Amino acid sequence: MTGAARGETTWCRVKSEFAMSADILLVGIDEAGYGPLLGPLVVSASVWEVREDLAERSLWEVLRASVTSSPQSRDRRVPVCDSKRLHHRADGIGALERSALAAVHAWRSLPESLGELLSLLNPGADRAFLAHPWYAELDVRLPVAADPGGVVIAGACLRRDGEAHGARLAGLMCESVPEGRYNQLVAATRNKASVLFTLTARLMQRVAETWPGRRIRFLADKHGGRGHYGDLLRRDFDERHLAVLEESAEWSAYELRGRDSIWHIGFAQGGEARHLPIAMASIVSKYLRELFMTAFNRFWAARVPGLAATAGYYNDGLRFVEDVRPHLARLGIEASQLVRIQ
Repeated sequence: MTGAARGETTWCRVKSEFAMSADILLVGIDEAGYGPLLGPLVVSASVWEVREDLAERSLWEVLRASVTSSPQSRDRRVPVCDSKRLHHRADGIGALERSALAAVHAWRSLPESLGELLSLLNPGADRAFLAHPWYAELDVRLPVAADPGGVVIAGACLRRDGEAHGARLAGLMCESVPEGRYNQLVAATRNKASVLFTLTARLMQRVAETWPGRRIRFLADKHGGRGHYGDLLRRDFDERHLAVLEESAEWSAYELRGRDSIWHIGFAQGGEARHLPIAMASIVSKYLRELFMTAFNRFWAARVPGLAATAGYYNDGLRFVEDVRPHLARLGIEASQLVRIQ
């Protein structure tokens, strides 16, 4: 992609009288674990501080010296694409991990464990996870499979490229929800799509609070093909005035005007392939979920001899639940803590 996708230039004509910086924040948001039966739901944001004249450019083009949209890099560049293209369970976590940790290193110092990574991306979330015995040990050491030196080099290249070309990775965040908490949220709303949007809105609010008064463009993949988001945006940001800019099969765009800033929000069909910030968020979400599933499988394998690991998706998740069901009472575990409401 060499520029904004067709239909996604709606907000180019909208100018903000509240601009406090010549730079714009481009924020990509994406999830991992929305559909599975087991494991957490993770929604992440990648925040990019971009020069105004680059706001409509493809960041794959702007940062071509350090990133590639191909899932296989033949050089030191960081593959940034839909995590489903980058990660195949049979090949291991290495490629996904290299891209995720390179992004973290381009922003901050590398964490040494899953617990440190969670604290960096989602402060305070460890309390909910530690209530689940399979997440009681968050000391999965990082990196799991990627070469540490390669991660450091790739992250440094991404940081230097961004600083040199006016498109800097300014932050990474996530909202992560373990199974028990997920079930509570779904039971309260009777709608798992509403839960996904609530977590998305929390990330939007966290970004706005971290960078107050800034011009922000939020970009997200469409939620299950939904075309209309106005009611959800009004629900979660009722203090802001909402304007619908466009609603179509491929692109839904909105303006949220507050006292000191204007946000623009766009939901794109196939957003991971169109916008690098969304693709990076997809990678971070998938990586964090895979680390949690590593801890999950370690816990159960130590307690149920011969148990095959699971990625948590529906069909294999059913098999896994049946395999562990005879052991739940002995371990003092309720099925509602393990199995997610569908």
